[in-house]
Amino acid sequence: MRIGLLLAAMTILAGCELGPVAGTPPSSGSIAAPSADLAAKSFVRVVERMEPVAEGLCRTRLPKANCDFQIVVDTRRNQPPNAFQTVDKAGRPIIGFTVALIGDARNEDELAFVLGHEAAHHIAGHLTKTRDTAMAGALLGGLLATLAGADQAAVGTAQDLGATVGARTFSKDFELEADRLGTLISYRAGYDPERGAAFFARIPDPGDQFLGTHPPNASRQKTVRDTLATLR
Repeated sequence: MRIGLLLAAMTILAGCELGPVAGTPPSSGSIAAPSADLAAKSFVRVVERMEPVAEGLCRTRLPKANCDFQIVVDTRRNQPPNAFQTVDKAGRPIIGFTVALIGDARNEDELAFVLGHEAAHHIAGHLTKTRDTAMAGALLGGLLATLAGADQAAVGTAQDLGATVGARTFSKDFELEADRLGTLISYRAGYDPERGAAFFARIPDPGDQFLGTHPPNASRQKTVRDTLATLR
């Protein structure tokens, strides 16, 4: 098991982020988040069970890839509940949790599902695919602006816009794919993905925005249920 500290000065490539969890107090009928001590112990147990399953699936599907996941915790107290997947300069996959997300999780199934979802982004190659579509969008935007006779500043703006559009073109599809694969990973590790995906109820719903980065929460929960039905 490798749980490290994500330092604020650490230089990493931008990766997938989980939307911040709503910080509203629990209602009288809801389950409150566990204490800090219990949350930390739960997180360690989840990592111990989930990491070998995620790495095993990664090595099965990507025998030549780096599947040595490093699980890190961002302990900065000013960071909202969040999780992300990225890689370091050597290409090693990193899955990060903010301490706020660990403390906000209602149970180990939620932590397991989030970890599985982020691991799935690496296994599915979403970072590379997003960079490729962003680069293609930037090239296309710059070319169109150049052909239209735009000046250098306008070409640069068009390239930036093209990169943004390109990066977001398949973002929702990638999120749903990671939900499906994350369901498989957490299920194989002995967790309940449907119970784990209940955290979507506490994440602000992005809706079905044009070029949005995440699909509607209802679509994600349905994806988990449908995937789980095939596994059972």
